[in-house]
Amino acid sequence: MQSKLAIFEDYKIRRVYNEEAETWYFSVVDIIRALLQQQDFQTARKYWNKLKERLNKEGSQTVTDCHQLKMLADDGKMRLTDAATPETLLRLIQSVPSPKAEPIKLWLAKVGYERMQDMADPARSVDRAREY
Repeated sequence: MQSKLAIFEDYKIRRVYNEEAETWYFSVVDIIRALLQQQDFQTARKYWNKLKERLNKEGSQTVTDCHQLKMLADDGKMRLTDAATPETLLRLIQSVPSPKAEPIKLWLAKVGYERMQDMADPARSVDRAREY
């Protein structure tokens, strides 16, 4: 698995690429932070924990589709983090009332499109890496 940081507006979104499944997994808490426009990680983490409880009670499949993957935390350590595919995130975003929901959906679509371009032309991904 390959880790790579993505940026949505001023928010860092941790993500990991699973080469076997050819899928990106994004940190759910990072997406929640961007949706809520919340700078404080702990507040976003608590919101996600409450949302998980509520979705579990409702019998939502969304929570069970999240995976625990090791991602680099702010303290520099690799920690287990709830992560989800873009498809799962799109369902999850619908559960969070936020004016940022639509921009994040468009951003996820753009990230997916860039990946398809990179697969078709690997030199593109090298050029994009140099830009970052």
